[in-house]
Amino acid sequence: MIRMLITLPILILASIIGLSLYLQPDDIKSCNETVSAISPCQPVDAIVAVSGGDTNARTDEAIQLYKKGWSQILIFSGAAQDKSGPSNAAAMKTRAISEGVPGSAIYLDEYSNTTHQNAQNTQAIFTNLHIKSIILVTSGYHQRRASLEFHKIATGVTILNHSAQNDRDWSMWWWTGPRGWSLAVSELFRIIMFYVGIGQ
Repeated sequence: MIRMLITLPILILASIIGLSLYLQPDDIKSCNETVSAISPCQPVDAIVAVSGGDTNARTDEAIQLYKKGWSQILIFSGAAQDKSGPSNAAAMKTRAISEGVPGSAIYLDEYSNTTHQNAQNTQAIFTNLHIKSIILVTSGYHQRRASLEFHKIATGVTILNHSAQNDRDWSMWWWTGPRGWSLAVSELFRIIMFYVGIGQ
């Protein structure tokens, strides 16, 4: 009984840590968001942020990476959440311009409604701009699945993962509330569907 009382919290803690690390890969964590000449901290051809969840947090993270010199190109991907208004990508561009990013540095995919479409529809931009390396920005819980979709479709493109750091839906304390568990379990289910080839 005592052994079980000791083992159970350890198993729960290990599961939380393992799930956090799995869902939220961060390939530039060791760089402290500082660009250098050493891989993986070298500049990339583009920073790609996909909309959904806390879109503003994702946008802001991409803007900060741009300002820190990670790339001279921002790509925003996402269709309109409200079909009567502008696309999410267009709203992200407006936010970036208000933060001092020149409009000429921003490219849009305004037609993606799913993560699969984000990966698929940005390929034309990659091809047209000869993009061979990107930093992919999304929410922490969504990072693994987004990375899987982009790796599957963006052949010949090096993809570095980096999540929004101030996401209202996801933090290091995600496991303390039902919202965090709902997002984590949902993403795990969708990742399983990705591997078995069901859904997008």
